Amino acid sequence: MKILFVTSECAPYSKSGGLADVAFSLPPALLKTGNDVEIITPYYKCVRERFEKECEYVKDFSVTLGNRALYCGLFRTVLSGVTVWFIDNMDLFHRDGLYGYDDDRFRFAWFSKAVIDGMEQIGFIPDILHCNDWESALCVLYLKDDQALHGRYRNVKTVFTIHNIAYQGQFGVSELTNTFALDPGWYEGGLSYDYQGRSDINLMKGAMLMADAVSTVSPTYARELHTPQFGKGLEGVCDMIESKMYGILNGIDPAHYDPATDPRIPANFMIKDKRGKEKCKEYIQEQFGLRKEKNWPLFAVVARLVEQKGVDLICQILPGLMKKGVQIVIFGQGEKRYVNYFNECRQMYPGQFGFSDQYSEEMAARVFAGADFYLMPSSFEPCGLSQMMAMRYGTVPIVHETGGLKDTIRPYSDFDGIGDGFSFASYDAKALMLAIDEAIKVYFARYDVFKTIRDRCMRKDFSWERSAQTYLKMYSDICGSGYDPNVSFADAYDVLKVAYEDLEGYRNAYLSKQNADYSNVAQIHIEGPGEGTFYVKFTKQGMEMQPYDYYGADVTISTSFDNLYNMATGTISADKLFVNGQMKVDGNISKGAEMRYLLGKHKK
Repeated sequence: MKILFVTSECAPYSKSGGLADVAFSLPPALLKTGNDVEIITPYYKCVRERFEKECEYVKDFSVTLGNRALYCGLFRTVLSGVTVWFIDNMDLFHRDGLYGYDDDRFRFAWFSKAVIDGMEQIGFIPDILHCNDWESALCVLYLKDDQALHGRYRNVKTVFTIHNIAYQGQFGVSELTNTFALDPGWYEGGLSYDYQGRSDINLMKGAMLMADAVSTVSPTYARELHTPQFGKGLEGVCDMIESKMYGILNGIDPAHYDPATDPRIPANFMIKDKRGKEKCKEYIQEQFGLRKEKNWPLFAVVARLVEQKGVDLICQILPGLMKKGVQIVIFGQGEKRYVNYFNECRQMYPGQFGFSDQYSEEMAARVFAGADFYLMPSSFEPCGLSQMMAMRYGTVPIVHETGGLKDTIRPYSDFDGIGDGFSFASYDAKALMLAIDEAIKVYFARYDVFKTIRDRCMRKDFSWERSAQTYLKMYSDICGSGYDPNVSFADAYDVLKVAYEDLEGYRNAYLSKQNADYSNVAQIHIEGPGEGTFYVKFTKQGMEMQPYDYYGADVTISTSFDNLYNMATGTISADKLFVNGQMKVDGNISKGAEMRYLLGKHKK
């Protein structure tokens, strides 16, 4: 399968947020699955200044948008085996920043048109055109127009990923023809958006309606977008496209964030030997002017200083937190009111509170490595990558239960000892403080438990391999081919194993209520593509899964790979498959019903 990944930023070349990290990690993960993947992104000033020697000039051509025909240069480099194409135009992209200009609407409309015209120029006509956020939303619409008028890209399918629905690409209706050079019919054809009494157009809305599939960056965020609180005016559109909407958790590159080898941190360490982490803590204390308090927990915040990141809550609890035996470091840039307040706090709490807005990726990694706890009380968080990065370095997260934070953190509980972080459900300062108090209590009173939680964080798998399989399933769905009919049992088994492991959070509450000797074993037979047999065993402690026969299993389940996968991801219910005769269940009737529950994802 050929996949062209369209992005307005891509690390390490250009970055303002998490999209750049996704563009850096996801395409190489897809490449490893045997697919042909390329990236296309603007050739910004920062790329030219830092990576010009690595970028090869290939050719140039003219891209026309409306009545403006502009030079378009094509440059090329390679990132982790993936070809990266850069769209060059000095007037549009040779600027100090990536975004925030009055003509952003034209800059990214022209970029989107250049992508569509450029697919022939680079000799890469994809099966999937994967677009991200409003900056490349017009690619979906321009492709539809091209398919209708010329037919040269007739077989190209589109995916549109929402990384943050708060930024929608909303403009006055006059821009439809004047700037975007679209036919007026597109207004009623998907772009119309009534906002505060005026008629606007909404590029994200148009891409959501026109794309063959829409994805968001975590399962919980996908569900949250159906509500007014999180949908930001597009919750009705999310309801309309639910059948083609996927929630796929982002990942990180575990090799890039490996404390055992990371050259950016003061001392390397691993699970079995954490002496290096103690040195990292001392380094952070020194760099931020803190006392060398070896036994005090060090809290850290690495974030943009904006309201969405929960900075208001941190400001509210800070005076009370400083009365406890803790230290805190805040590292990030943002709104002036927060910067001023945190600079004042440095003077108010010398040796205990540290702050810097001189952000760099290198220092961020050092903060992750040196802290004991990582605070991330975001009001909403589509996915969040910082908590994953922090956990790789053995820094225990404290998060608000929203979006990807809820999907990635299992809150610690004294009742069963399970968990790899701390969390709070109600978005208010009191709830955050209670979660912090629980973390402090564990740190001081049960340090052995804290060390266990820290080890769980370091072991947790946030690699892109899992998510890449789900992306491939989505791509296959919209290409109409499903999985390769020649798919091996080993491949089918690996995909299902990941899907079942992702259901752990759904099962924990149920299994924790069972008796100590509880057991339920199913032998599962995949019919059709990927044919083979494996077994799944559930006990009070969790799940065991092996690609072997299990004689004496409580129940035998037979169905197709697609049905098993769709059950696990919540696309279809096990009961519906059973009633419709698409799933055969033999053996213990009650245990069969229970097993269908354990192997399926259920809407809450």
